[in-house]
Amino acid sequence: MARKVLIVGMLVMVLMALSLGGVAAQDTTTIRYFTFSAAPDHLQDLQKIVQAFEDANKGITVNVETAAFADYFTLLQADTVGGAAPDVFELNYENFGSYVSNGALADLTSSISKDAPYYPRALQVFQQDGKQYALPESFSTVVLFYNKDLFDKAGVAYPTKDWTWDDALKAAKAIRALGSDTWGLYSPIQFYEFYKKAAQNGDCHFFNDAMTESTINSPACVATLDLMTSFLKEGVMPTTAQLSGVANEDLFASGKLGMDVIGIWEFAAFKDAPFKWDIQVEPMIKQHAAHFFANGIAVSASSKNVDAASKWAQFLTSSETAATVRIASGWELPALNQPSYFTDYLKQTPPDNRQAVFDSLEGAVVPPVIARQSEMQDAVSNLLGQVADGTLTSQDALDQAKTQLDALLKPA
Repeated sequence: MARKVLIVGMLVMVLMALSLGGVAAQDTTTIRYFTFSAAPDHLQDLQKIVQAFEDANKGITVNVETAAFADYFTLLQADTVGGAAPDVFELNYENFGSYVSNGALADLTSSISKDAPYYPRALQVFQQDGKQYALPESFSTVVLFYNKDLFDKAGVAYPTKDWTWDDALKAAKAIRALGSDTWGLYSPIQFYEFYKKAAQNGDCHFFNDAMTESTINSPACVATLDLMTSFLKEGVMPTTAQLSGVANEDLFASGKLGMDVIGIWEFAAFKDAPFKWDIQVEPMIKQHAAHFFANGIAVSASSKNVDAASKWAQFLTSSETAATVRIASGWELPALNQPSYFTDYLKQTPPDNRQAVFDSLEGAVVPPVIARQSEMQDAVSNLLGQVADGTLTSQDALDQAKTQLDALLKPA
């Protein structure tokens, strides 16, 4: 009898243990996070952020999955269509619109903490119809790099925040006069530069407000493209043939280029350059406009763990831990309006004027986006290239661009 009671007691204890184990299992939520920006250089940095999040959110585990950027969106699209989308994933701005339109993203509006110090402009980039469909994770921008030594030799004052492209052209001519192997300026003639300078013009728009027709061949757009190619015609900017396969950033690093319009990701590459250099907000036409390359963090609309996924999305994009890890490792910059996070970043030199990175955000503009985005970018860049090599006029190229963009607006 005693043995029977003991067996029953043991069974009760086993059942209680199983029951408690089941409760514990139910209290543990695992979310899948898919990223392209962390691999391969920042996986350890990401793991620091994951660990801090899991420590602060007991019961939530983050499983990280990565893919190279070249493959990332193909894999993400396949998983989304196949009903196996990750709970949380990265999106660049260019792909954000199509995922929103397809209903693939959860509405995060109500999950954003009022204390999260996002740049308002950065939040706005990932909104549609007043709703927040992704949180801004990071940003980078393009500024004017300039060689102080060449400016000094040419007797030209350094660029200021109020410079126009006319000011830049005058300085470029003086620097070009220093020698046949020295160039004054490089500003690429391609899609991303054109959309940005179109915004600087203020009157040049790729499409009408209804997005039913392209207006890329308007007089203002033609004038904008003429300005871009004037640097070639004035002889201060090397042609593709004159570059002879040398990248513009390499030309700048060699000390043979006075000004280069390029991204802040080049800070590390130029750090040990054998000359003094600095940066400034890019010159303007009528108003300031700067690139805003942004990555956002979205939650899948089909996720079964939206609450946990939303917590991770906000922690990754707005926590002090995530911000300090990013800044310390040089892994892009958090899109946060929190000066204290950037104190050490602003002290790092070169460049001395790192404040220009944040000043550029005052005029941040994003590219025009349509469903057939890559086709539009390729078409415009191809035609701009023909203007640069002299085979098409600005008007002819933009007339052709309008025809092609009008066709791309129609369903494939």
